[in-house]
Formats: sequence, structure tokens, C-alpha cells
Amino acid sequence: MTRWNNHLKTIVLLGALSALLVGIGHVVAPGHLGVFAVMALAMNVGAYYFSDRLVLRMHGARELDPGQAPQLAATVRELAARADLPMPRVYLIEDPQPNAFATGRDPAHGVVAVTTGILDALPPRELRGVLAHELAHIKNRDILVSTVAACVTGVITYAAHAVGFLGMGSSQDDDGEHASPWSGLLMALVAPLAATLIQLGISRSREYLADETGAAISGDPLALAGALARLERAATVVPSMAAQPATASLFIVNPFAGGGRAARLFSTHPSTADRIARLEAIAGRAAARG
Repeated sequence: MTRWNNHLKTIVLLGALSALLVGIGHVVAPGHLGVFAVMALAMNVGAYYFSDRLVLRMHGARELDPGQAPQLAATVRELAARADLPMPRVYLIEDPQPNAFATGRDPAHGVVAVTTGILDALPPRELRGVLAHELAHIKNRDILVSTVAACVTGVITYAAHAVGFLGMGSSQDDDGEHASPWSGLLMALVAPLAATLIQLGISRSREYLADETGAAISGDPLALAGALARLERAATVVPSMAAQPATASLFIVNPFAGGGRAARLFSTHPSTADRIARLEAIAGRAAARG
């Protein structure tokens, strides 16, 4: 049930983004909106096909041959078989902070990247839970979902800026009266913010879904729960040498952990405590079933 709730949440949030886009389009006019849509689509198509190479290069990741980390490769292969996925490529990032992420536009191009820190910090059982979570992102095609969300958010941002800064906000409204230029400026500020918050909500819902799918793949939700607790603590004391704010959303835990309520509002990750509680509930239900 929780899995379908997360799917439904993603659908609702994508629908909210679409509704916001239609509202902006009504103000901008279809002729102008099409230009911004093409621009955003072109940018995100490029990101969809080439972002994995760019992200891996940004983090200095190097592909591992199976002989270089045989236990890691064997675990990924075992989990990929359980998930009915092709064997992804495995990359290593020289970074003392324990963390991991997945990328690749579809299962045939899947990549799992882990830091040197995570190999040192996690026992094999918890590392297996993390790897199952990353394979879940590949199985759930989260790169595609995030690209669609980013594309729509990009169109909204471009269109809202056009309203605010190209003078469209001062055009006549439906009653033939001149609208206040302040309304255009307000739209330029509020619409992108609303779109970004919805996009972050989508990102958080996909993390919950990857936790649940990963727990199903590994058959051990408590292993992932333990790993998340350990990784969250490490992120607050071990600075990352490779992560960047632009790519923080990729990692299993935010590499820049910390911050107050406002920071959590704009976080790409749900609360680690909430994630652990959900995994413990999954384990409890599994135990009750016997």
C-alpha cells in the first residue's frame, strides 16, 4: 500500500506541476510558451542522455573491473538478479564521506557509484542494503521521472521570468484593463518557487519509494535502516571531498546534512528519521506475516 501511495504522490505532484504550467501558459500565451518549452525540453533531453557521464566526471569516479572489488561486484550482481535488472556498471569515488548514488537513463545504462568511505564505514549487510536502494532507483526509472519534473519546472521558470521581466505582466487582462506590473513580478518570484518546491516533493517521494523497493530487493529493510542512520551521522562529521550542491540530490543521504527547518523545506531528501521509521514498519509487517 505504501508503495502505491508513493506512486500516487508522484503522479499528483507531477499533475500539480502541469497545472502550474498551464496557468503560466494562460498568462504568457501559447506562442511564447512554446519557445520556452522547446528550450527547456532541449536542455533536459541533453541532460537525460549525457548527465550520467557528466556527473561521474564531476565526482572523479572511475569504473571498477570486477577483479578490483570482487565482493562489491558480487553483491551488485546478486541484487541485480533479484531485481531482474541487467548488471549495472560500478564506479568508485575517492571520497572519505560514506555515500552512494545511482544514475543512467534506463536499466540498460544503469550505474551504481559508491565512495571509498562507504566501503570502509559499512558492514557488508548494511552496504548490501544501500546497493539495493540504488538499484531500486534504476528499476523505478527515477532518472526519467526527475528529468520530466526538471523539464516542466524549467518551462515554468522561463515563462514566469518572461512575464515578470519582458513586460507581459503589464498587458491587458481579460476585462480589458491593464494589469499591475507588480503582478508580473510576483509571478516571476512565486511561480518558480512553487515549481521548485513541487519538484523537491517529487524527489523526496522517489526516495521513499526507492527505500521500499530496495527493501523488497534485498529482503532486509532493517539493513538499509541501519545504513541510513550510520550514513546520516557520518555526513555531519565527515566533509565530502567530491559532492557538490548541484548533485546532492543524487546521493542516498544528503552529503551536506544539517540545517534548520527552512533547510529541510528545500531539501531533496526526506527526513532520515522518517525513512528509518518507514523501513522499521516494513520489517514489522513482514515479521507479522511470518
